[in-house]
Amino acid sequence: MNIIKRTILGGVALVTTLTAMPAFAATELVLSSWLPPRHQLVVGAIKPWAKQVEEVTEGRVKIRVLAKPLGAPPAHYDMARDGVADITYGLHSFINDGRFLRSRVGQFSFLGNDAVSVSKNFWTVYTEDLDAAAEHEGTHVLGLFTHGPGALLSKDRHFEAASDFAGFKVRTPGGYPADLLKGMGATTLFMSSGEVYEKLTRGVIDGVCMPLDSLLAFKLEKHLTDVMTVSGGLYNTSWFLVMNQAKWEGISPEDQEAIMSVSGLAFSELAGKAWDEKDAEGFEATSDAGINVYSADGAVLDHLLSVATPLEKAWVEAVTAQGFDAKEALAKMQTARPSN
Repeated sequence: MNIIKRTILGGVALVTTLTAMPAFAATELVLSSWLPPRHQLVVGAIKPWAKQVEEVTEGRVKIRVLAKPLGAPPAHYDMARDGVADITYGLHSFINDGRFLRSRVGQFSFLGNDAVSVSKNFWTVYTEDLDAAAEHEGTHVLGLFTHGPGALLSKDRHFEAASDFAGFKVRTPGGYPADLLKGMGATTLFMSSGEVYEKLTRGVIDGVCMPLDSLLAFKLEKHLTDVMTVSGGLYNTSWFLVMNQAKWEGISPEDQEAIMSVSGLAFSELAGKAWDEKDAEGFEATSDAGINVYSADGAVLDHLLSVATPLEKAWVEAVTAQGFDAKEALAKMQTARPSN
């Protein structure tokens, strides 16, 4: 009887222990987010994507989006590479040490008139034609995308001739937009989007290179008078969403596949939709705020082309020297480029 009793009690204890144990230990990944918590990229893409990851992995992988960043915006790529954060996003142009030369294919003028098509095209061209993975060494690329067509937002400045850019102090995100506006005669200042409101209201800058969503996203609508647009975009910005390589390799192949099913091209579309929706709201806000929206044409468009063309040529030569068909890649991206 004692043997039977001990066996029964042991079985009960084992069942109790197994019942108390979780079926699996979920992997929690920390995503450092530096945009305002209500920014459309965070609300419309980053957080929905995090939820999708948890769903497709059946709860085995969870992503915690931080309300405050773990570092300055320009540091976010290295933060993911070095393991300071598990996942980060940011602009390639914030990193000016030459690591992301080929990413500039997503920054040029005339890439398209909506963020969805340009973002999806950027993912395809950069990954398939220009080996994006190699430029993101130390991380796993989860997403590549752009914002909507870049415009020139200004206070008390209207551009009708090449000479109108002289003395114009403009915020740029670095990279091609900075080279372009400097070449057109403006004085460029690099700063992250979070600094724009203060610098604009204090008169440090006369305008900004940004898409129309920024009017509301950064509360600029009361401090601007003019918006100059260009068909296909005055410029654009290339963005990354990356995970620390070691963290990625610690995830099972099954869950890696599941995560990528909602990442990559799918994330390009998700991010693009978030931006397009807010660009439309930003355009409506220009009317309410009495902001003059006009298209660049004539002398200004000719001036833009005269500066953009040699910048494109220099990039093509540099990337061709790395062994890529840069001319073809740029042609695939510049779907709205006018002839010279």
